[in-house]
Amino acid sequence: MKNHKLLFTFTIFYFLMGLINIHFALLGIVCMTLPIILLFKNRKKTWCQNYCPRASLYKTVGKYNRHSCKTPIFFIKGNMKWIILLYFVISLTFISISTLRVALGSKPPMEFLRYFILLPLPFHFPQAFDITFASSWLTHLSYRFYSMMMTTTTLGLIMALLYKPRTWCTVCPINTMSDVYLKTCRHETNKIRN
Repeated sequence: MKNHKLLFTFTIFYFLMGLINIHFALLGIVCMTLPIILLFKNRKKTWCQNYCPRASLYKTVGKYNRHSCKTPIFFIKGNMKWIILLYFVISLTFISISTLRVALGSKPPMEFLRYFILLPLPFHFPQAFDITFASSWLTHLSYRFYSMMMTTTTLGLIMALLYKPRTWCTVCPINTMSDVYLKTCRHETNKIRN
């Protein structure tokens, strides 16, 4: 991975901005769309290999792991990446449907954090200031997004401390989708050549 030295500060910045105001959590949309844009543009994993701030965080934290366990083969060649991708798709589906329901007034907004979609954290998430003019659906979406980013970042940190620093990268949904896209591109190119 190139250019990784200080990129991890963006991840820290993201989570700190959520403490200032939860609506900054929507910056996570950039971390989800930019890799796809770069993938389509460059036809390679430009984001994963050069710009991913979480990969930089895991690599930085992983330096302190002196006695790492062997990464389970299930992570590398098994179904773990598909399980994580399924979790990601289910999370985005829940986020979309619940945000739509809040926008339509059929559900109150969620104004707390959750791990793994379901487990509410047992404390109020502090906010330095409130944006009172923000729509309730926007606040709901912000808490949902922050929750998802918090969950996946925590999983990645645990993996970085237990196994190799970038173990999360082997199961990251963006990486998995990129692999599928690139494999499809290669297959299409081979069909055209033949």
